Amino acid sequence: MTGPLIEARGLVRTYDLGNGFLTKSVPVRAVDGITLKVMPGETLGIVGESGSGKSTLGRMLLGIDPTHQGQMLYDGNPMPRFGTPEWRALRAKMQLIFQDPLAALDRRLTIGAQIGEPLAIHGLVPKTHRHVRVAELMSAVGLREDQAERYPHELSGGQRQRVVIARALASRPKLLVCDEPVSALDVSIQAQVINMLRDLQRDNGIAMVFISHDLKVVRNIADRVAVMYLGRVVEEASSDVIFKAPLHPYTKALVSSVPEPGKKLKGRIILQGEPPNPANRPSGCAFHPRCQLAKEICRSSVPTLQELAPGRTAACHMVTAADQTAAA
Repeated sequence: MTGPLIEARGLVRTYDLGNGFLTKSVPVRAVDGITLKVMPGETLGIVGESGSGKSTLGRMLLGIDPTHQGQMLYDGNPMPRFGTPEWRALRAKMQLIFQDPLAALDRRLTIGAQIGEPLAIHGLVPKTHRHVRVAELMSAVGLREDQAERYPHELSGGQRQRVVIARALASRPKLLVCDEPVSALDVSIQAQVINMLRDLQRDNGIAMVFISHDLKVVRNIADRVAVMYLGRVVEEASSDVIFKAPLHPYTKALVSSVPEPGKKLKGRIILQGEPPNPANRPSGCAFHPRCQLAKEICRSSVPTLQELAPGRTAACHMVTAADQTAAA
């Protein structure tokens, strides 16, 4: 396959808030016209503050959350509708790694039974041979075979996350969507899990969408990075380019907050205020109330995502191709 494994075209996801008996329903666009691609074997990092729509986008890429506008493609074909037999068959090739491993696991079942569930659901391995495949998966993520009879509460947080990853790998997926997979873990355990994911991706050719607000982690694992703000992608480029020469003012603020070993944190950009209420989106560029570079056009006109160079896009009235050339 030479084309993208998954492709999103103008995705929009709207929620209705406050539709109670005495309150008026207010539509909120959690995802607002996002277009992106993920190639086979590639890792796309998605970063942004809480509430930017990262997790909603991740579920839409898997077809779990329906699109109100736009289209999702898998291997060049439209994503089947949620809940259909075609979608269920495709789900074996696309798996989700959750943020909270304890909440993602059934406390009443042993971890061996839970790792083997996808094998039974999708009919991938006969029941008589299922324990062999479970043992292989546990070994692949650094768990001992004797731990298969333990329950989730008997494992550490890092071990539980390894169980979640093993379960996701059971069906030999081509795509993993990782939704804050290490944010609940200690820093040392985070490094172990990230290294394990990188090794598994290299050995199995898996594409990953890695959602996180931790830019240190994203820099270590992602090939490309898409920066989200209030439901929209404001900048996208290779990981090296994003962290070396960010263009969008929001991206600059995020990158400036990433500490580097052995160096003092200098030149940090402190954003004023909080992200706007999605139900009361500012006119023009959503970032303009917090942007030091904002001008009148930013308050009145929504910037579009423009390609400034091959593989480099940004949505900002104050960013031009000349800025891209200067940054390079």
